[in-house]
Amino acid sequence: MVLALPRGGVPVGYEIAAALNLAFDILVVRKLGLPNHAELAMGAIAGDGIRVLNYELIRWLNIPDQTIETVAAKEAVELKRREHVYRAGAPPIDVTDKTVILVDDGIATASSMRAAVEVSRHRNPAKIIIAVPTAPASSIEELGREADAVLAYITPEDFVGVGQWYDNFGQVSDETVRDLYQRRKRAPPEAAHDI
Repeated sequence: MVLALPRGGVPVGYEIAAALNLAFDILVVRKLGLPNHAELAMGAIAGDGIRVLNYELIRWLNIPDQTIETVAAKEAVELKRREHVYRAGAPPIDVTDKTVILVDDGIATASSMRAAVEVSRHRNPAKIIIAVPTAPASSIEELGREADAVLAYITPEDFVGVGQWYDNFGQVSDETVRDLYQRRKRAPPEAAHDI
């Protein structure tokens, strides 16, 4: 089954699920961006109380614990809001003993995907595969120690950011996420696929 990370991973995950005729769900994860540089992740949070921190970056920039807690509290509110808006009360799909394909629009620091892997592991899947359009080789290597497989279409040496590999990297709206989720949620596959 495909679990897509909102918001940017949902259109990508939707297409993968449709192409492979797999069940589709979302996995809400929130990046913990630096207060003055929100795109640079010092960590990420996800449901089930999961928190992943980039301790190397935190030490290097000397980020105080209070700053981390403030950002995490703000993002926890947004995480709950998104869960409510996207799912409308529906529970997450059961991944027990299933192969899970975690999808995002790309990976930069890997914090969000690490949190997604950790949440997924707590739900007892048989296997976790990460599939993204683009990621730096260093993130692929790091995530390869945590997931069963990591697939990225573009792994440039001169990786600057995910957006550099898209013609249009505009924000995906809550409405788009909700619409794609509703279209594919829990759609039973017509044929089994070995992955």
